[in-house]
Amino acid sequence: MIKGVMFDFSGTLLRIESTEEWLGTVLTATGTPVAGDEFTTLVRRLTEYGVLPGGPEPRRVPAHLEALWHERDLSADQHRAAFTALAREAGLPAPDLLRALYDRHMTPAAWRPYPDTEPTLRELRRRRLPVAVVSNIGWDLRPVFRAHGLDELVDAYLLSFELGTQKPDPAIFRAACDRLGLAPADVLMVGDNRTADGGAEALGCQVHFVEHLPVDERPAGLAPLLDLLDRRGTGG
Repeated sequence: MIKGVMFDFSGTLLRIESTEEWLGTVLTATGTPVAGDEFTTLVRRLTEYGVLPGGPEPRRVPAHLEALWHERDLSADQHRAAFTALAREAGLPAPDLLRALYDRHMTPAAWRPYPDTEPTLRELRRRRLPVAVVSNIGWDLRPVFRAHGLDELVDAYLLSFELGTQKPDPAIFRAACDRLGLAPADVLMVGDNRTADGGAEALGCQVHFVEHLPVDERPAGLAPLLDLLDRRGTGG
């Protein structure tokens, strides 16, 4: 019987804006003139180096950044340092864009909930199933949930940079289960990354995966979750 649910954040409940939107917004805000082919080239390079947190991962991480990249979610400083270093590698037309681009991705406006995120969370609340958000992240995502009217539907946040451990380490899932007051066998983990989110299985949690797609391409990705709960049964 499932008595509580853990959710991943990025690509599961919400999705970051596109690299084009992200870059264009920052260029406008900073008054940096980049247009035409130069803009297209910059978008391609930022995508190649995985500079947008929550966006596509780097196609190749430079050797001297590999250690920092793999541990980026263990602290706020490491997270900013990793993505700032990748931005330098990509080559930006103005140094002040480094901070502006990183800061933009932490704003609520840069994130969109999937269409069925709020209805699903509200249904779980109606069923009295507690919810935890478990995320590998280097900054506080709570303001994003508040701005989108989702915070009241979440009972606990387990963020890697606050705990000093990251998925797939079972420790972060155990901490979430403890916060929910439930045994791992009674908790379902929902995420988009089979390696990171799949780590909950080692603790004895059930796992359900969704596809990490653009918001407009995944209108009902969480619907199977409710069907799953109905089949396996729920209880408070």
